[in-house]
Amino acid sequence: LLWHQCMHTSEQSSTCSKCGKSFSRNSHLVQHCRTHIREKLYRCGHCGKSFFWSSNLIKHQRTHAGP
Repeated sequence: LLWHQCMHTSEQSSTCSKCGKSFSRNSHLVQHCRTHIREKLYRCGHCGKSFFWSSNLIKHQRTHAGP
């Protein structure tokens, strides 16, 4: 819900409603909003470890694959 609120109050200006930081792209604002809520959206199906960014989950999943 916090992420949802952050995005809806800032959609027009690409400015964070929590800290006022501005972004040239809305996608950058989306990434930034996650830093305020500290919600880990990406979970490893093998061990359950969670990550903020999908790229970190992908790197982690390689550790389960082995050589």
